[in-house]
Amino acid sequence: MFNLLRYFSTISFILIVLAAGVFGPLYRQLAEKQISHMAERRNVETAEQLERLLSPPLRQLLLAAPGGDDGAAQRQSARLTAFGQQLSALMANTTVVEARFYNRLGVVVFASAPTPTGERLNSAGFRAALAGGVSSELKRQTLPATDGRPVERQVLVSLFPLPGRDGEVEGVFELYQDVTPLMVELERSQRWVAVSVFTVFALLFFLQYLLVRRAQRILNEQERRLKAARDTLEQEIEARTGELRETNLKLQDEIAERREAESKLNYLAYHDPLTGLANRRSFVESLDVYLRGMGDGGRQLAVLFIDLDQFKQVNDAFGHSVGDELLITVAARLSEVLRAADMLSRIGGDEFICLIGHVRSEDEAILVAGQIVDAFNQPFRFDGYDFSLTASVGICLAPRDGSGVVELMRNADTAMYQAKALGRGQFSCYRPEMTRRAQERSHVENLLRRALENDELAICLQAQVDAGSGRLTGAEALLRWHSPELGLVLPNRFIPLAEESGIIIAIGAWVLRQTCRLAQDWAADGFTLPMVSVNVSARQLEDPEFDDMLRGILAETGMNPARLKLELTESVLMGVGEASAHLDHLRQIGVSLALDDFGIGYSSLSYLKQLPVQQLKIDRSFVTGIGRNKGDEAIIRSVIELAGHLGFGIVAEGVETPEQAAFLTALGCQQLQGNLHGAAATPAEFRRQWDKRPDVRPDKRPDKRP
Repeated sequence: MFNLLRYFSTISFILIVLAAGVFGPLYRQLAEKQISHMAERRNVETAEQLERLLSPPLRQLLLAAPGGDDGAAQRQSARLTAFGQQLSALMANTTVVEARFYNRLGVVVFASAPTPTGERLNSAGFRAALAGGVSSELKRQTLPATDGRPVERQVLVSLFPLPGRDGEVEGVFELYQDVTPLMVELERSQRWVAVSVFTVFALLFFLQYLLVRRAQRILNEQERRLKAARDTLEQEIEARTGELRETNLKLQDEIAERREAESKLNYLAYHDPLTGLANRRSFVESLDVYLRGMGDGGRQLAVLFIDLDQFKQVNDAFGHSVGDELLITVAARLSEVLRAADMLSRIGGDEFICLIGHVRSEDEAILVAGQIVDAFNQPFRFDGYDFSLTASVGICLAPRDGSGVVELMRNADTAMYQAKALGRGQFSCYRPEMTRRAQERSHVENLLRRALENDELAICLQAQVDAGSGRLTGAEALLRWHSPELGLVLPNRFIPLAEESGIIIAIGAWVLRQTCRLAQDWAADGFTLPMVSVNVSARQLEDPEFDDMLRGILAETGMNPARLKLELTESVLMGVGEASAHLDHLRQIGVSLALDDFGIGYSSLSYLKQLPVQQLKIDRSFVTGIGRNKGDEAIIRSVIELAGHLGFGIVAEGVETPEQAAFLTALGCQQLQGNLHGAAATPAEFRRQWDKRPDVRPDKRPDKRP
């Protein structure tokens, strides 16, 4: 194991030695530098003072010096003696131990200590002094002590320039200052610093030694525990080898299951879980790839938007399980019609979309659309029921009708709605004017939203009379829209828009309120309508607040519910989930129910007998065929006979001629409605019309609620 204590001891000792070896000399060098600087400043001050006090005799000595002639120097002995006495007096009680004066040639002019006269000096310090600078040097020098014995001292030798009267340097002044006491103090401080540093390092070393020794013990203990744990683990591994193999097999199974789940998730991300077809995401990505690869080669592709007609009614009437089975069968049948290279996708609900790559012309896409429509000629059979569905197909081509995914899908959808407008089981190719019509449709929808606020809607009434006597039995309220911008807008244009956009809920409530209020106002004025009929759409019945809204209107207007009849088409009933329960709630309110346009929908007898309706209305398309179409006459006979057996009243719509009225009356039709007895008119015109006919005037007895 790694010995942390030994490693620490070795490294710490080396570091302490290195620190001491670096710190000691560095400290001494800095201290000596500081002492030299202080002594040099003292020498400078002393030299300036001596120069000031000895300037006249010193200048005479410099000028009288023979420049190296020993005989001349001896002739000046008297002058030198006097100068020496004066200099000695000034140097007394100072640390200056010697002073020398040199002329410009480096010859000693005067020295306070015995020195060979005429000695020449030519050092770097001397040359620096001649140049006007000051230089110093720390030296060891033997000096006489008080008892006469020589003593080695440390002195600082400084050289200074001696300027003359004209400013030029006339000589050099050399001072020897005894710095031995300072150096002794320095050595004493250095010893104290060394002892202090050693003590600090020793203390730190001791503390760290204790810490490292503790850490070493912890490491030893951890090593012991790890060894014991390793031994135990090895034993456990040996004991668990079999279990690990089994676990490994389980993990492999789980990995396989996870990969399978990931594969399924990836499949579901790009496929419809019900039909197994590609989903919207897969279609969008594939179409985008096709569009990117088309380039400028003149190739085309077709997008076909397919929507099933009447599927919602079947789904609501027979349940979602049957609807799902029907969608699966439809997907299979469409896949049989299309080529393997074509891409069929279900993008939601009963909507499918098909991508046909590399079409040569629009005719080729039309041929495929025709095959899709023809695929629905054969009914779909489930649980003993035959379901006859049709499909509407919208066609658009790229790049003719668009170059982007969203644009192509939108245009194909627009073409599909145009196909629905043409009738069930049709196809239509996209044209730019379809988009314009869709924009116009949106504009009309916006105008319709403001029609209620601007009082642009109005009620018209068409009479319903007794087939035998011609007496007024009621009237149907018909909605008209007079738009300032569009003029008179017929119901077949704006009612579908209102149903799709949801505006029909507000409009329907307005029609009910206006109709009930009008009937009550007339009753108060002595003109009582026995019954007033109002059409109700599927969107209104699906509104959870419809029943409460109807009760509120009846209570607000005081209308007798028995005088209000709600007319519903077969398609409305088939489009509302749990239609029978909805109608039961309405019957509990007290209103009457009529099945409008009977015979043109599913006309399921088993479904009809479950509905709590009181009246059937024969559609005008059959009445028009009276006298011209034996089939229409046979249907009318069957409907009237069926209504008689089921206890339903009968009203025939669209009666235009006396012959039609006679035929219907002879078969037992109870009430007639049509232009023969009056076209739809405004309330004022309707009132004037029936006020002029006292023979057919309604009963004016006051209205009494049951």
